Amino acid sequence: MKKPSKQAEKSTEPMAPAPAVVDAILSGLHTDPFAVLGVHNSVDGFVARCFIPGAETITAMGLDSTTLGELNCLHPDGFFAGNIAVKSIQPLRYRATRGDVEWSVTDPYSFGPVLGPMDDYFVREGSHLRLFDKMGSHPIHHQGVDGFHFAVWAPNAKRVSVVGDFNEWDGRRHVMRLRRDTGIWEIFAPDVRAGSTYKFEILGIYGDVLPLKADPFARRSELRPQTASITTGELEQDWDDGDHIKHWASVDKRRQPMSIYEVHAGSWQLRDDGSFLSWDEMAERLIPYCVDMGFTHIEFLPISEHPYDPSWGYQTTGLYAPTARFGEPEGFARFVNGCHKVGIGVLLDWVPAHFPTDAHGLRQFDGTALYEHEDPRQGFHPDWNTAIYNFGRSEVLSYLTNNALYWGEKFHLDGLRVDAVASMLYLDYSRKDGEWIPNEYGGRENLESVRFLQKMNQQVYAAHPQMMTIAEESTSWPKVSQPVHEGGLGFGFKWNMGFMHDTLSFFARDPLYRKFHHQEITFGLLYAFSENFVLPISHDEVVHGKGSMIAKMPGDDWQKFANLRAYYAFMWGYPGKKLLFMGQEFAQWSEWSEKRALDWNLLQYPLHEGMRRLVRDLNLTYRNKPTLHARDCEGEGFEWLISDDVEQSVFAWLRKAPDCKPIAVIANLTPVYHEHYTVPLPVAGRWREILNTDAEIYGGSGKGNGGRVEAVPQGHDWAAASLSLPPLAVIMLELES
Repeated sequence: MKKPSKQAEKSTEPMAPAPAVVDAILSGLHTDPFAVLGVHNSVDGFVARCFIPGAETITAMGLDSTTLGELNCLHPDGFFAGNIAVKSIQPLRYRATRGDVEWSVTDPYSFGPVLGPMDDYFVREGSHLRLFDKMGSHPIHHQGVDGFHFAVWAPNAKRVSVVGDFNEWDGRRHVMRLRRDTGIWEIFAPDVRAGSTYKFEILGIYGDVLPLKADPFARRSELRPQTASITTGELEQDWDDGDHIKHWASVDKRRQPMSIYEVHAGSWQLRDDGSFLSWDEMAERLIPYCVDMGFTHIEFLPISEHPYDPSWGYQTTGLYAPTARFGEPEGFARFVNGCHKVGIGVLLDWVPAHFPTDAHGLRQFDGTALYEHEDPRQGFHPDWNTAIYNFGRSEVLSYLTNNALYWGEKFHLDGLRVDAVASMLYLDYSRKDGEWIPNEYGGRENLESVRFLQKMNQQVYAAHPQMMTIAEESTSWPKVSQPVHEGGLGFGFKWNMGFMHDTLSFFARDPLYRKFHHQEITFGLLYAFSENFVLPISHDEVVHGKGSMIAKMPGDDWQKFANLRAYYAFMWGYPGKKLLFMGQEFAQWSEWSEKRALDWNLLQYPLHEGMRRLVRDLNLTYRNKPTLHARDCEGEGFEWLISDDVEQSVFAWLRKAPDCKPIAVIANLTPVYHEHYTVPLPVAGRWREILNTDAEIYGGSGKGNGGRVEAVPQGHDWAAASLSLPPLAVIMLELES
């Protein structure tokens, strides 16, 4: 005899639950409404129960509109129950009436779960690499009905509801189902459409209703000052970037030209009325500009959702949602696709070092320190008054690692520049004695953070080999840009903060005193190849009273421009990848502010237009001459020619690469014009002047070497040339024959 299924077995459950149960449903205090509402097998057959506020009568129907039975009103606030003519548990719709008003409701409690045992297994293990397809809100067709599936991690909550404009923000209507093994709450909300605003209403561990929380995995959010998440379809984009992805996935990125244009999307340019450009409008302007300027990559300050404009995006509350300031997420995908079609990569600033304490964000998400540490010595960042992720918790590591993978998979990102890595590596960062907790060995290293960074880098490079990760790390932590299997953190590159500080200090000095600080130029070569370096002139150098790059330079206006031209050429000739913050390519005078667009009107003046032309020519020269980029990160690509002319502040070095003609870079960093300065060169013969920052086209005085110099033998293995060295200028010479 065939054993009846559990679904068909009779239950001793009565049709009408106890009054206390009904009261709990009506008050939003019941922690498991799925055990009460929906379709259940009772002593009298199958019964349907529902809570529909405002209804006077309820008729249960199948999805095909077949009438299955009339339900009895057990409470005037809208609780109904009654037997229905079905043979198994199935989804239901209700026809509700009040007076002469009639409406239809599809019962969310009549649907089964969406997540499965394998999701639970990988979540518990911390190895789920597609959480962004499971968590948050996603449109699905489930058991014959279209709607949205919602899932959120809140293991210590007593009750979690999704609330939004689809249920009048009523936390009693879509109370979620708890998956006890993982602490994830989920619900399928039938008939919810894309474009609906929503948040999570959470009953904390002590029974208190917390401030409504935005979805940590939301893929779209409201425009500030509103903070709700928005349901959205899966990203749709016809990608045309196969060749771009294939190229960057196959090459050694250390040996490719990389000249990065750092951009704050909200202030590069604005519309005439002062409002933000959309991604499509930005694409029409920014992409052609970067192509013309010769930049290889655009790096955006954080574009994930953030509530406060002056944070520049570094105080993010929505890591998975491109900010609504510039339009829908598809707009950003189109922008990236447009960049890739013309060979420009797109990098994002990424902020796993801290998160803001806004009430709708991650702080005390389920009433406990869930994403952060409970102890402020571990979970509070004194520099930014923010919380710090608990990197020792596998769910937090999965949340962040999945986010890095998400940008690579969904938006085809070329890389992530990871902000404030130094603050992640040290437990005592910006803390006094007694304000931090040592690691398990008594040290100051944040071993949990190290493990996170290593795992994140391993996963990113394994899943998306076209991507690169770049660390903003300002200390001497070893092997930041070395592979994990060699004991490194696994980043592809590291910002060379030492180069930036030392060289800016040197160039900001009056040339008269530069000879006393000669080592600020030479010292950097002692460690220039210890990491794969990016040389950054970033937004941090032109804010908070530091002034613009041109304003830092000494002397009168002519000398300021000459100094800055020399500095840029010095940097482009120096080993390492390049990064320049927007506005500095045309020598904007004013300090950068996120409140206004760049001063593009300055390009009508010859000195500013000359600076722009120089940066353009530096980029094109750097890209077109493998000698200048193919060994950026290896010592064999650099050789000093002159490093000890302290009195005259003249420096010269050779850039080299296999099967390439050598290029000599000579910098005269005083206003003294040298007409016959002897520079040693490795090979006799004609050397062509391929760049001179003192050229008239750049705003210089026009002094130079007539385009070529002749190096004559001085011994069996070297030669020398007598050069004209323009004042406050850098020239580059390439061996011609």
